[in-house]
Amino acid sequence: MKKILLSGIIAFLVASCGNSSDEQSQTPSAIAAKKEADKADHKETTDSVAAYDPNRGEGKFTKVDVSPTLDAAMAESGNKTFTVKCSACHKLTEEKLVGPGWKGVTGRHTAEWIMNFATNPDAMIDKDPKAQAMLEICLVRMPNQNLSDDEARALYEFMRKNDGVK
Repeated sequence: MKKILLSGIIAFLVASCGNSSDEQSQTPSAIAAKKEADKADHKETTDSVAAYDPNRGEGKFTKVDVSPTLDAAMAESGNKTFTVKCSACHKLTEEKLVGPGWKGVTGRHTAEWIMNFATNPDAMIDKDPKAQAMLEICLVRMPNQNLSDDEARALYEFMRKNDGVK
């Protein structure tokens, strides 16, 4: 019985290790078309990386108008969002909890970068070197909290208040 089972496992492994591509049965024009499609995919990936702006990150926020003075009402709204969606993983000091502390974050990143990261963390972690460096330190990907644009803007204003903007 053991020999039959062992023979079956070996047969399965041999069959699964075979060439699953049927390139040998394809015509030369089909092979050439596949190679051209692969080149186009590579060019598209290369172009998107080349077009990436590390100062604003990956997302819809390209230009955020930030007043030199704090919008207290917006900061208070951001505080509520922080309490509900962010405080379990982030502290308002430099101390790391699950994620990095927020003290000084508005001096290290632009408003666009912060808001794009808050609303689009997966794409940011996949593309942004600073986000990837934070992931190496924190070892946990930031979950998407599904923040609205207004929540992200209010949260940024709260971060400014935390950083001492009056």
